Amino acid sequence: MATAEEVVSRKVSEVDPGSFRHTVLLAAKRFKSSWVELGKLLAKVRNDGTYQEWGYPSFETYCLSELRIKKQTADKLTRNFGFLEKHEPQVMRTPELAEAAPAFEVIEVLAQAEERGQLSASEYKSIRDSIWNQEKPTSELRRELVEKFPAPEPEYDSSAELKRLWSTSKRLAAELHSNRKVPATIRDRADALASDLEELVAAKAEA
Repeated sequence: MATAEEVVSRKVSEVDPGSFRHTVLLAAKRFKSSWVELGKLLAKVRNDGTYQEWGYPSFETYCLSELRIKKQTADKLTRNFGFLEKHEPQVMRTPELAEAAPAFEVIEVLAQAEERGQLSASEYKSIRDSIWNQEKPTSELRRELVEKFPAPEPEYDSSAELKRLWSTSKRLAAELHSNRKVPATIRDRADALASDLEELVAAKAEA
């Protein structure tokens, strides 16, 4: 089975070298060292709907089939580029400066923080130098930013957990009933447990 790199490389050789499509494919090959370029091009492909001209029904299908990039990654690339374009418009208009942009992982944390309302324009200015004139390793800088702009804890969905336990109890009861070596009293207790959990799920739904 061909690797993602092999698939993209093959596509590069099949597409007109002077076309925009070829440019995007080359950027995908250079993704790790040039994420800003790819983010910019993907934003244009998505916003202009160019993927349809290339025979793809959706942006997601195009990214996955031609570039071997998952939708989640493509969304991060375009969002991160949009973040820099908003805060660094002059830099983004200068390719040489754009290539020196902070690491993808660093901008990802900031873009997410801004979406959550944790990062203002003034806050970005206050930390800009530490990001662009990066002296610390990317992993260390990212960790500091995550601590500075923590993501909220996911809400605990007790109803979903109850449904999972109910489903598990029903499977257990079914397996016990299929095994005649298990005493009837144990099978009855398993049935009772499943029934009790069913009532809890119903009560939760009505609450």
